[in-house]
Parts: sequence; C-alpha cells; structure tokens
Amino acid sequence: MPFRLRRYPVQAPATQDAQKHLERPSAQDIYEQVANNARQELGRSSVSLAISGLAGGIFMGLSALGNAIAIALLTPPGTTPTNTVLFVAKMFYPLGFIVVILGRSQLFTENTLYPVALVLAEKKHFWKTLRLWATVLPANVLGALAFAAIASLTTALRPDFVHALAELGLDAIHNPSATIFWSGVMGGWIIATVAWLVSGSHSITGSVMIIWMLTFVVGLGNFAHCIATSGEILAAVLIGQAPWIGYARWIFFAVAGNICGGVGMVTLLEYGQVIYGKDAEAEAIAPLPKEEPKAEQPVP
Repeated sequence: MPFRLRRYPVQAPATQDAQKHLERPSAQDIYEQVANNARQELGRSSVSLAISGLAGGIFMGLSALGNAIAIALLTPPGTTPTNTVLFVAKMFYPLGFIVVILGRSQLFTENTLYPVALVLAEKKHFWKTLRLWATVLPANVLGALAFAAIASLTTALRPDFVHALAELGLDAIHNPSATIFWSGVMGGWIIATVAWLVSGSHSITGSVMIIWMLTFVVGLGNFAHCIATSGEILAAVLIGQAPWIGYARWIFFAVAGNICGGVGMVTLLEYGQVIYGKDAEAEAIAPLPKEEPKAEQPVP
C-alpha cells in the first residue's frame, strides 16, 4: 500500500509553531513542505511555468555576470586569473541562485527534488512531472540565451567583461563528456540539497546563508549546472568562440548528470529516510520520570 502524505495548507500549524519557537523541523516536516511545494508547481499551467522558467534562466545570468566581472576587475590585462582571484570571484556565483530560489522562479534543477519526491510518495503525477520538466528546461535555456545575447551582442558590458564571461564558458565546454556528466551529478546533488534545506529553513536570512554556502561550493568546484553555466557557454557561442554543436553536447551530459544527482543522491535518500525510516510515525522516547526528593527525617 503506497505511503500517503498528509495534505496541509501551504503553512501548516505545526510548522508555524516550530518556526515560532525555532525548533528543529523533523525530516517528515521538511518532506511534507516539499510535497506541498510540488503540488503547487504541478498544478500551474504550462504558460505560467514557461514564463517563470524564462525569468529563472535570465536571473541565473547573475551568477555568470558576477563571476566574470570580478575576474575581469581583479586580473591585470594580458595575464591569467590566479587561484586567489578565482576564489574571490566565485563568491559572487551564488547571486543567481539566491534571486531565483527566494523569488520562486522556476529552476530545472530544483525540480529534480520537489515533484519527484511527490511521485515516489503517492505513486502518481509522473506525466505531470514530465510536463513540468519539458516546460521548465527549455524555458530556462531560452532565458540563459537571452542573457547571453544581451551580455555579448550589445554594449551593455565592457569588452573585458565579455571576454571573461566567454572564457568561463570555454573552460566548461572543453571538458570531456564523462567529466561533464559526473560534474553534473555533483552539481545536481548539491542544488537539490539546497532545495531540501531551504524547505526546512526558519527564515529568509537562514535560507540565504544555506543557498550561498552550498552554491559557492558548486562554483568553486566548477561543477556543471545546466542553466548557470549555459549563460557562460552561450556567450562564447554567440561571439563565435565556440560551436553550437559543442553546446548541444555539453547541455546533454550536464542535464543527464544534474538529473541523476538530484534524483538519485537526494530524493531517494530522503524518501528512504522519511518513509522506510518511519520518521513519519516515530514518536519521541519518553524522558525518565523525575525522582521525588526524599522527605527529611525529623531529628529525634
């Protein structure tokens, strides 16, 4: 008999109480919030998802933009960026993720957690999940293309900024296919973990810190993210430094890796933690009864 999650409003009273008293939410609390988010997203129309996905792809350009501008400003002309420069520049990589996740725009890699968790729990919504993916992924890529076109084909950015942006894309696209895939697995795992933890966060400040710390690791490790890195690669393509077929190869293996990382390394693990671990039905162990203090004997 399939496990059935209890249906709650967007903000469950138990969750409100936990946030009020800053209690640590259980895995079941987080899982139910994830399921509620999934129901909301799966219930949206394709047009709404596409518009939100387009906005998400454009906003993700902030990650590439902040990264490229920092590299260009900190690297003397005619030299290559040092490891220190790259470390500082990657601090701006989380910008796009913060805007997209807190602004509730559609991001494909987030959706390797939310709807899949619901599919596993209720044994349905499979086709709705495929519709969501088939709508959001192309919209995200189109948004990344729009960002890349504005950044590289107009005079919005200085030439050294555009050059740094394209160099980031070239570094990513020249990796072997196996490297792109396994790098995508790592990236998908981390981003799906971000989505899980943000669902259990008590505050906007806490969510920002979670997003920043984990996505900083994604940027620092140069792990493939099918949308964030697309803006960089497409900028290189549009100025003629990389071929379209190279981007097609990269996006195929990056998407495959992100899906495997998000679904395999987070959703299934958390499903097992909550469902097969029986966290949903677990009860706290009762504390030991306090011993009553012994009455003092009267002195004869």
